Amino acid sequence: MADLLHDLLIPGIPVIEKVVRAVLVYVFLVVIIRVGGKRQLAELTPLDLVIALTLSNAVQNAIIGDDNSVTGGFIGGGVLVLVNYLTVRFLFQHPRANQLVQGEPLVLIEKGRPIVENLKKELITEDELLIACREQGAERIEDVEKAILEPDGKISVFVHEPTPEELAIGTLGDRLDTIEALLRGHAQGGTAHNTEDQALAGAMAGEPGHRGSAAD
Repeated sequence: MADLLHDLLIPGIPVIEKVVRAVLVYVFLVVIIRVGGKRQLAELTPLDLVIALTLSNAVQNAIIGDDNSVTGGFIGGGVLVLVNYLTVRFLFQHPRANQLVQGEPLVLIEKGRPIVENLKKELITEDELLIACREQGAERIEDVEKAILEPDGKISVFVHEPTPEELAIGTLGDRLDTIEALLRGHAQGGTAHNTEDQALAGAMAGEPGHRGSAAD
């Protein structure tokens, strides 16, 4: 029983070494995630998942060392949480340092056009960008006013909202297409001229220029 308690509660390495190991691993992970790019924080591709799994196993051994005690695990985990808490407070009080660690938002789409240079910088393909746009309600990249890669790796998509002028032009274009189709049918000689005449009159009556005459 004494040996069991000893193995469970007494760390196999000095406490100071346990603390230093945890701090070094924390700093290492922050650096490689920052270098790896913001996309690593959002969604994992199969290759990213492999790296994450193997990396977690590798740094686990770096934190534990030759110690398998419960107390040693508590110490390592507690140090990681404490270091993260202190780091977050420090970055909150120092915006420049926070910008250096977190990075800046990056525009990926501007007025329906992908910014290829920024996509290459973050290793994001246009197919992946299109998937992100669809997830937020945009069917095409051309429908996006602006898309921004946030520091946390998420992509914020702002869908283009048509102005009243654009809506009016679209409606007018639809009516002109209808009139053109009806006139083409007249030119080819259809058998239902009366029906087409009524449809043509209805389409023309919907145009702004004919509403006044219809009211007269």
